[in-house]
Amino acid sequence: MTDCRKELIDGAKALGVKVTARQAEQFQAYLELLLSWNEKINLTAITDPHEVVEKHFLDSLTLLAHCKIKHGAKLIDVGTGAGFPGIPLKIMRPDLELTLLDGLNKRLVFLGEVCSNLGLEANRVHKRAEEAGLDHKMRESYDIVTARAVAPLNVLCEYCLPLVKMKGFFLAMKGPGAKEELTEAEHALELLGGTDVELLSFFLPEAGERNIVSVQKKAFTPKGYPRHGGTITKHPL
Repeated sequence: MTDCRKELIDGAKALGVKVTARQAEQFQAYLELLLSWNEKINLTAITDPHEVVEKHFLDSLTLLAHCKIKHGAKLIDVGTGAGFPGIPLKIMRPDLELTLLDGLNKRLVFLGEVCSNLGLEANRVHKRAEEAGLDHKMRESYDIVTARAVAPLNVLCEYCLPLVKMKGFFLAMKGPGAKEELTEAEHALELLGGTDVELLSFFLPEAGERNIVSVQKKAFTPKGYPRHGGTITKHPL
């Protein structure tokens, strides 16, 4: 297996994020587990180790480079898939109280193996995002809600904003076209309580244009949202 530790440390440094030798070891172990498990279950279409470093690991770390995440924040990664950005954030910030949410249990089994091997603590929740948003134990209880490559922004708002606590943040990670998505999501953002919005744009050497849509929640999400999953995708707000 390719050793990508130096590449990761150097790439993170370029972002303004310091990765220690121990953290680089954890990322290397994560890389090896990801590519090994990917032969059995579909976790990622990116299988070149160097591409994994930039397009998954460093991309996840852009949240730390561009957003302020308070110490001890309760963070939920919605539709976490293979663990991005949740696991990289936890490696770098062990103080975070991390929840990994996914509708496919076999991905959560993989993430349990990752946490065990890397010595990380995380809650793993097997639910669809709209089920989590209606669960009174989860609704409006997270300081930070992240999502990466899950759905268009107007759909994503309904999945994620119900989980954000008052004055907490929804951080949506997007590629090119984020500005257009933001325009289409204006109604959803206003209706669901996300009125303070900032678009952060930057470039990664290989991955190209990346964007973070940062939304601070300033009003409670009305009852009745999120709607049923099929309705959310067929009739976006």
